Amino acid sequence: MRGAARLGRPGRSCLPGARGLRAPPPPPLLLLLALLPLLPAPGAAAAPAPRPPELQSASAGPSVSLYLSEDEVRRLIGLDAELYYVRNDLISHYALSFSLLVPSETNFLHFTWHAKSKVEYKLGFQVDNVLAMDMPQVNISVQGEVPRTLSVFRVELSCTGKVDSEVMILMQLNLTVNSSKNFTVLNFKRRKMCYKSYPTLRIEKNDLRSVTLLEAKGKVKDIAISRERITLKDVLQEGTFGRIFHGILIDEKDPNKEKQAFVKTVKDQASEIQVTMMLTESCKLRGLHHRNLLPITHVCIEEGEKPMVILPYMNWGNLKLFLRQCKLVEANNPQAISQQDLVHMAIQIACGMSYLARREVIHKDLAARNCVIDDTLQVKITDNALSRDLFPMDYHCLGDNENRPVRWMALESLVNNEFSSASDVWAFGVTLWELMTLGQTPYVDIDPFEMAAYLKDGYRIAQPINCPDELFAVMACCWALDPEERPKFQQLVQCLTEFHAALGAYV
Repeated sequence: MRGAARLGRPGRSCLPGARGLRAPPPPPLLLLLALLPLLPAPGAAAAPAPRPPELQSASAGPSVSLYLSEDEVRRLIGLDAELYYVRNDLISHYALSFSLLVPSETNFLHFTWHAKSKVEYKLGFQVDNVLAMDMPQVNISVQGEVPRTLSVFRVELSCTGKVDSEVMILMQLNLTVNSSKNFTVLNFKRRKMCYKSYPTLRIEKNDLRSVTLLEAKGKVKDIAISRERITLKDVLQEGTFGRIFHGILIDEKDPNKEKQAFVKTVKDQASEIQVTMMLTESCKLRGLHHRNLLPITHVCIEEGEKPMVILPYMNWGNLKLFLRQCKLVEANNPQAISQQDLVHMAIQIACGMSYLARREVIHKDLAARNCVIDDTLQVKITDNALSRDLFPMDYHCLGDNENRPVRWMALESLVNNEFSSASDVWAFGVTLWELMTLGQTPYVDIDPFEMAAYLKDGYRIAQPINCPDELFAVMACCWALDPEERPKFQQLVQCLTEFHAALGAYV
């Protein structure tokens, strides 16, 4: 079973009747044919396949390759294989003929490509329903040269939210070798369901119940400041309706003094419910003071202005994005993050959570995405305002109109909607797993609808590569089915501190 471990308890057998993963529906024939060269039958010699057409080129080919990485194929269709459209100049018409269905919650596609010599490209897009979907956007220029090093470009597929419709998308890529008049045309077809209203709208109404925007503003009126004191700089993160800026806060008494800040705000298309939710969730840690917490300091709620939430600045930003950046540079970075550093981060998160437990505050959404970090590796826990929007792949609606971080939730929270410091401990175990995997997504192969049954049957995420047994044992304790059997945060602080000291002894 890929990416899964089954836990037993000392002196007890694992739960009976354990089930495996639900089998995904069989992929269409065209896709199987596209993947066939990559998935040979065990012990069998691959039969020679008909040679696909090549890119038109002069003499030796330019070695163009264009494909979906294994991570991207797994994310889109659940198969463990790369999907090549062009491989060393050979075109796979099987792959190009497959009209890939993009999950409704997926807004980005990632293509990997490179060439060994000069190949010019031109990109174009068509959608068959512009009322349902905006024209796709890419993070590269629409024409230029295929990069000579392995690179990834991103295509954004954003629904307008105006109508319900299945949209057909065509991406056309023209490739020209050695500036010749001959060029090759590649057509990529995609389908995506667009819905009239975003799922978050339905969910937020359920979460907020009877809270109005007026009431939400009333809760933060005492920390409201003038909009003139805030200057917005770079956008650090962006979602469908929310943004986080790097901002400058001017001192109230001395205009020459200024502080850096995070500024959470909304876009024009944000609804009143979304604004209300941002303000309400931003108050989760308000009034609490601990070195490993980051509560809001100010808000701007002036009429005619987009509401803003101001928090102290941490210059390395969101912890999940930081960890993923570490993973990208790990191979080439001689000063890559160490295991001892990661354990130190875990200790800080446990300290912050221990303080919350003593104050009888339940976070309900502890995860790397809801922590921030600075260049001294100081970590602080934040609220989850805008997290559903900024990290939509981490939240799922299980048909009950509530958008929840399913992969981080304890079984009693999933099944009975019960939350406690013990369920926060479970989420801490998953957060520790995120640290040790440098920001991987937990339970990535499990259908969110299957999570409760999967956990009940005794299965858990697998031990990360290079994670010491002692550290994985700490995670496993956090995932005990019985909340009473899980450690308290203060015990976790002590245990991790001792482990951190032991690691230091070997450096």
